[in-house]
Amino acid sequence: MLKSVYNWIDERLDITPLWRDVADHEVPEHVNPAHHFSAFVYCFGGLTFFITVIQILSGMFLTMYYVPDILNAYKSVDFLQSKVAFGVIVRGMHHWGASLVIVMMFLHTLRVFFTGSYKAPREMNWVVGMLIFFVMLGLGFTGYLLPWDNKAYFATQVGIQIAASPPIIGEYVKTFLQGGDIVGAQTLTRFFALHVFFLPAVLLALLGGHFFMIRKQGISGPL
Repeated sequence: MLKSVYNWIDERLDITPLWRDVADHEVPEHVNPAHHFSAFVYCFGGLTFFITVIQILSGMFLTMYYVPDILNAYKSVDFLQSKVAFGVIVRGMHHWGASLVIVMMFLHTLRVFFTGSYKAPREMNWVVGMLIFFVMLGLGFTGYLLPWDNKAYFATQVGIQIAASPPIIGEYVKTFLQGGDIVGAQTLTRFFALHVFFLPAVLLALLGGHFFMIRKQGISGPL
């Protein structure tokens, strides 16, 4: 069945050469944990991507029940956790995954820095990787408000005040994030839109560029 579907697609799009190019790509020995235990540090990037995929899939499930308004946001989260089958598990995966993905990205960044993988000819990939890091932080910040409980509300107020502290642009950033004079309904709607639509679109574009450059330049050698 699957082979028939694959053959049908291959006849029309000729995907076999592309698949062979990916499947036959050799992995350098220094990044194979089976040969060197120290190669485990080269797995941080792949683990980060794996957690990111879990975040996307669990987030898609959560949006099926979440209501982004101040009257129903908390109720929808409570309903998801108490009434929906496996809802508490999926939300727990998304909640803890948000912290874990930042930790893994930080470890991946440290590995790239201390092994000198950011040097020529990979400077541009380092820049893209740092942009991915900041987008991930933005996803964590915007997602924190969505449960609309006391902790989320006051933590977001603190975060917005910090964002408003830089001179000149601070007030513009504060107005953009709040959507008004206070943290309220417009803020929740704006954070939801950023968390579900805008930032994920930027993240996927950056990840595509990141993987493309890795594929073209190869994995950097050992220190």
